[in-house]
Amino acid sequence: MTAPAIIDSQNLSDMLGSATPPRVLDVRTSGEFETAHIAGAYNVPLDLLREHRDEIVRHLDEDVVLVCRSGQRAAEAEVTLRKVGLANVHILDGGISAWEARGFAVNRGAQRWDLERQVRLVAGSIVLSSILASVVNPKLKWVAAAIGGGLTFASVTNTCAMGMALSKLPYNRGATCDAQTVVSQLVGANPADLRES
Repeated sequence: MTAPAIIDSQNLSDMLGSATPPRVLDVRTSGEFETAHIAGAYNVPLDLLREHRDEIVRHLDEDVVLVCRSGQRAAEAEVTLRKVGLANVHILDGGISAWEARGFAVNRGAQRWDLERQVRLVAGSIVLSSILASVVNPKLKWVAAAIGGGLTFASVTNTCAMGMALSKLPYNRGATCDAQTVVSQLVGANPADLRES
């Protein structure tokens, strides 16, 4: 397995303006994608990519650039795609956050909280409420300990079970994003035609 090619925002912008632009796969949730995404990007949430990787890879014959909020989910997607033999995979350094910070345009829709912010809200709320409730029932302090342990495990393994669970909520689903829709988009569109979408 070769090392991933990390590209910066300027490099991606140049690639998108070329005669042979890459396919940009945004692996965030549908809700996050609807909030802001790079023009022409395809929304392929990480869980969907993992479940249908073989089917999706068959329709990726040009360079692929993976995008998420900051790069973590894109790195997970890169490992998934390389395991099934896709070699022309790149990761946008710093994700959509870096893209926007550099002043590059995004298509905007309904504003939603990104998944990482939702995880912080839920985890923090559970810890705070369980500590406060432990005044009445001391055993509830172990709920806070379990959340702390889960966050530590998530950090060490670079995974997030809470984030994966939250990504399945209707709030994060946004428009319909299923394997059949994604594959039909990949088959039916030329990336050069999508620069303005």
